Amino acid sequence: MGMDYRQLGQRIAARRKKMGLRQVQVCERCDINNNYLSNIERGRSIPSLEVFMRICEALEVTPDQLLLGTRREEDWSRNQAVAEHLRGMNPKQLELADSFLRWLREQE
Repeated sequence: MGMDYRQLGQRIAARRKKMGLRQVQVCERCDINNNYLSNIERGRSIPSLEVFMRICEALEVTPDQLLLGTRREEDWSRNQAVAEHLRGMNPKQLELADSFLRWLREQE
């Protein structure tokens, strides 16, 4: 089963419109070219993983919402809360947090 990039583009466009954003505004947030976003939304270009993640951040969605059309609200809220804690950390604190999170995952 392959990825339907046209459907992905439609989800990106729908989310952008739901947020009341123009393509140029999303492009500024993602640091990409307007033509590139237009082609992504029409399914003519495939975004790199890095660009895709920037689009998710700009549109305030989880990757699964754009990829699969689903959204786990509780996971999104929790992820946002964790991200907020990480934003204000210095590099040494981030390194420690990363080490702790890797250790924590190994405990499962």
